[in-house]
Amino acid sequence: MNNPERFRYVRILFITILFIFIMIYISLTSGTFDLTIREVFNTLLRLNSSPEHDAVIFDFRLPRILLAGLVGFALGIAGAVVQGITRNGLADPGILGINAGAGAAIVFFMFFFQYQISDTGWQAIMIQPLFGLIGGIVATTLIYFFSWKAGRIEPQRLLLSGIAISSGFGAFTVFLSLKMKATDFEMATVWISGSVYNANWHYILSIFPWLFLLIPIIFRKAYLLDLFQLEETSLKNLGVSVEKEQSILLLSSVGLVSACVSVSGSIGFIGLMSPHIAKQLVGIKHRYALPISGIIGALLVITSDYIAKSIFSPIELPVGIVISIVGVPYFLYLLIKVKK
Repeated sequence: MNNPERFRYVRILFITILFIFIMIYISLTSGTFDLTIREVFNTLLRLNSSPEHDAVIFDFRLPRILLAGLVGFALGIAGAVVQGITRNGLADPGILGINAGAGAAIVFFMFFFQYQISDTGWQAIMIQPLFGLIGGIVATTLIYFFSWKAGRIEPQRLLLSGIAISSGFGAFTVFLSLKMKATDFEMATVWISGSVYNANWHYILSIFPWLFLLIPIIFRKAYLLDLFQLEETSLKNLGVSVEKEQSILLLSSVGLVSACVSVSGSIGFIGLMSPHIAKQLVGIKHRYALPISGIIGALLVITSDYIAKSIFSPIELPVGIVISIVGVPYFLYLLIKVKK
């Protein structure tokens, strides 16, 4: 193992985690109800805590921060996987329509089945991500069908197919949401834009098993993402079962995205920006780039959520809008860079 390369990875890992803790500190202590760091620690460690501090930290701020971090971490890793499989630096679960497919399925669930399921129990906790998974798989299947040509995926067709499919699922989502009751429509609209303002411990409980099961699978197969940059004939000569391994990695990333969409709505561009930033920091080897991409994604969502809830206070923006303000120019920059 290259020692300088490993040292660089460890240093970047330490710095990015430090930035995350700084943002957690700012998010926990700042807001309409300001807290000192001593009050935060006393509440977390159950030392002279008060009901007001318990409510602020455990009911509102801490679940929101944790959910934002988990969603960002998962989307960053999913984006790196999608880019590695497709060999396309412009690929992103949101741009390719995976987010839209999962979101459409979840709005379908909200419209037809939400009030037929009790609010408690494992059924209520797990059913929404499962709907998202089905929608994400349908979207991915359609993308592959339309972008496959001459035995391979063409990057340009992939991007165009993803944009078209995303628009189609988006139109279907809007159609369903317009038929909802006024209160449900408002909730669905904010959710579609991407938001963690309604975060709670049930949401964290619903997303955690997906991350616990799928992220280790992706990390164990990180070396394959390096090999996928080779020609397919070279991969087969190395004894790699290309279709099987791509399917496992792709389904794992779709599962991560679907679970995220089920609790935070469609937050785009994290899967686009995080892998690029990670590779600029630690290089192109996925055993280093994957963890850093996840941590960068967590940092971006936590920071964006803090900006969303504070910059226009008392009005609160969906976190997806804040990320898009940065993500759209970044996507255009990458598009121009690829054309050169």
